[in-house]
Amino acid sequence: MDSSFLRTVNLSRHFSSGGVYTLALKEISIDIHYGEFVALMGASGCGKTTLLNILGLIDRPTSGTYFYEGKDTNKLSEKQLLELRSGKIGYIFQNFNLIDDLTVYENIELPLIYLKINYSMRRKMVMEVIERLQLTLRIQSFPWQLSGGQQQQVAIARAMVHQPNLILADEPTGNLDSVNGAKIMEMLSALHAQGTTIVMATHSERDADFASRTLQLFDGKVIHETAQNFVKKRNPK
Repeated sequence: MDSSFLRTVNLSRHFSSGGVYTLALKEISIDIHYGEFVALMGASGCGKTTLLNILGLIDRPTSGTYFYEGKDTNKLSEKQLLELRSGKIGYIFQNFNLIDDLTVYENIELPLIYLKINYSMRRKMVMEVIERLQLTLRIQSFPWQLSGGQQQQVAIARAMVHQPNLILADEPTGNLDSVNGAKIMEMLSALHAQGTTIVMATHSERDADFASRTLQLFDGKVIHETAQNFVKKRNPK
């Protein structure tokens, strides 16, 4: 059985603004397998976030093809893309992207509301992840009452509450000190150990060391790949 989970074939993405043409990704062809932890590395502007957004179905390529679990995403409707994004993918951002006027509980619960999960099941799922990440004492706090590390913990809880098979992390430790950054990476490593596929954009070689494979980007191209020990896994479903 082919264990390919995410596959891009000659993927390119360009942007045009005010008469300026920018080629962000240039004919990228990669395979990411179930259960991998892949780090995307490179300087700012190399295309890491653009690639992450396409893998997360937030953006579409200008040319080339992206297969998600064997499905050609170019052929999917916006509704189908939304269903995949909401049900199967969790996102972690550098700036946390929490909603300031919602409590910790409410921020974590939000993806489950979008999925129309009933109240009793939502509460069970939220409380499980809150207890797992030791956020119980902060359950009624608002984001502005939390430290940066705590906010990122909440963001991870929100990303994992609906039990996605893919988590995309964009510079997840970028706004944290080294101690809190290490805690966040340990959490991501634990999720990976449980079978979650993780793709992370990072500048940090320390963070990339947690990954099973590193793809080095430069000017929109993958120029180097470093693989660590990794056993391909079948689709966990």
